[in-house]
Amino acid sequence: MTGFAGKIAVITGGASGIGLAIARKLVALGGGVVLADVDEAGLAKAAAEFGDQVLTQRCDTSDITQVEALADAAFGWQGEVHLVLNNAGVGGPRGRLWEIDAATARGHFDINYWGVWHGCKVFAPRLVAQEASSAIYNTGSENSLFCAVPQSGSYIAAKHAVLGLTESLREDLPPHVHAGTIIPGWVFTAIGEERFMKFGMEATEHAEIVVPQILANERFVVSHASNVKRIRERIDPLLAAYEEHAVTGDADTAYDVRDVIAALTARKN
Repeated sequence: MTGFAGKIAVITGGASGIGLAIARKLVALGGGVVLADVDEAGLAKAAAEFGDQVLTQRCDTSDITQVEALADAAFGWQGEVHLVLNNAGVGGPRGRLWEIDAATARGHFDINYWGVWHGCKVFAPRLVAQEASSAIYNTGSENSLFCAVPQSGSYIAAKHAVLGLTESLREDLPPHVHAGTIIPGWVFTAIGEERFMKFGMEATEHAEIVVPQILANERFVVSHASNVKRIRERIDPLLAAYEEHAVTGDADTAYDVRDVIAALTARKN
């Protein structure tokens, strides 16, 4: 995408935080936004702020029928959609893994993972079918890459899953539909307690950093350089383990799944 004037974005979790901040930036660039959220009061405020540049709809992304209704409304509004941000999420239950009720953990996944899955499943085929170039971005987290917040197993697992889902989705899509992951660091949103979250980056500042990356179709949209040292704390021991223990050279070549699949596919064709 080049610029956003005259284009339409759909943003779940769009009534506050990162979603609302990105919406403001896109509207300022001349675009229209479809904001979805369970916070009806927040949606009403956004509607008053953006006027005819916004369409709002209550949507619980854990319910795929509501996501389908959102897609119907979005495509019915201006005829095309150019950007989908599966951004809705909630903070997860806190505690040591064995202390967390299994039903609570599953309920968390219904929103933070399955909500993203629903958005991809519903919107991707519609974007593929339209001729216009478009993109799907899923909001992950620094917790997609490492354990940023201790005793947050459900949240961390869901955010890791969002990254994996997005990477797989990329390979399903044709060239005119891009997919990427937004990887916020610590941003001041309502996903956690204000007394803790207030030390994070302001959502407006985060939007200024990430929107140009989104419009440039970056694969990974990032904001906090401090994440790199935490990533290395995981990756360096992982690479060291492979260097010390894994089979290498010709003995390993036969087990590279991607190479084998490529060879079999080429042989079939």
